[in-house]
Amino acid sequence: MIIGLTGSIASGKSTISAMLKEKGFPIIDADLVARQVVEPGTANLQEIERVFGHVVMNEDGTLNRDSLGQLIFHDPAKRKQLNDLMHPAIRNEMLRMRDELFEQGQKTIIMDIPLLFESRLQHFVDKILVVSVTEEMQLHRLMNRNSLSKEEAETRIQSQLPISEKEKGADAVIYNNGSIDQSKVQLERILAEWDI
Repeated sequence: MIIGLTGSIASGKSTISAMLKEKGFPIIDADLVARQVVEPGTANLQEIERVFGHVVMNEDGTLNRDSLGQLIFHDPAKRKQLNDLMHPAIRNEMLRMRDELFEQGQKTIIMDIPLLFESRLQHFVDKILVVSVTEEMQLHRLMNRNSLSKEEAETRIQSQLPISEKEKGADAVIYNNGSIDQSKVQLERILAEWDI
């Protein structure tokens, strides 16, 4: 079984991912894969430099994420260009890792995909587990975690699909507004229901 783990920015998805890892489930982390496919020497990084210019590169040949982020953040056309480069590379690597884990005899794999719905990757997984929080909690956590103003945090939150929409597409939801223990209890119940 492949479980798609998702949520929204500052929903606490990483906490749930860590709990699943602690239980021994292999995790394929889309954010980690996204970093791997732009490591120095990769064809993907060379293509990003070709498309966006040397301004997105650091002196040591690594990707300058801040420069790239500033280029694409307010420019939907450039963001689409970047996504068109990144998404196929990320998908291919995630599928390669999935196949490798199944060959090793794993029965259940967690695919941690923050933009599961936005990227329309529901077909990649058998079950979808959404980590949800109230909008107030999400805003508060994001402002604290990233030292953002209320306006900056709201802009980031609004760039994603509303959490209520993600809940509608979920097979199960963990409401991560309380303590870590409360979230853990919800996770245990869901795993028991799914018989894993």
